[in-house]
Amino acid sequence: MKQIYTKTGDEGMTSLRDGVRVAKDNPRIETNGQIDQLNAHLGVVRSMLDETHDAVALQIIHAVQRELMTVMSHIATPDGSINPRELHAAEITAQLERAIDNADYQGGFVVPGGGSQLAAFIHLARTQVRTVERRLWSLHREHPVDSSILVMMNRLSDYLFVLANEKE
Repeated sequence: MKQIYTKTGDEGMTSLRDGVRVAKDNPRIETNGQIDQLNAHLGVVRSMLDETHDAVALQIIHAVQRELMTVMSHIATPDGSINPRELHAAEITAQLERAIDNADYQGGFVVPGGGSQLAAFIHLARTQVRTVERRLWSLHREHPVDSSILVMMNRLSDYLFVLANEKE
């Protein structure tokens, strides 16, 4: 069995993608921690969706989750290094926009938790997207983040808002 612990982080340091050591509260690590939390929230949402009625939402959320893993890899790549993992954030954004355009959203303010448990979890994921977006913009000031990632996060929040409203 492969050993999971390395003890290399016991003193508050961790590694970026190319082995560069940074503090565990480094903006890249903080951003990736927030993205990891978002991915977990989306996993809860995906586990609650119905395969028959929510096939499109299941496909979109799963695609987003896979892309978030690639995004994390890019965030963890030090400046000046090349990341071989191809971003698909622009394609994901296009999927999100199509889904938003096809939704039956009537507008208006919503208080999360007033409808279904699923809608409440979707709103929780939506608020985590906003946290990720803020962390990405903070990181972007020091270490440029691909603009397609920033746009995808903004659109993901919109999509989750519309999806939550459909599930209320």
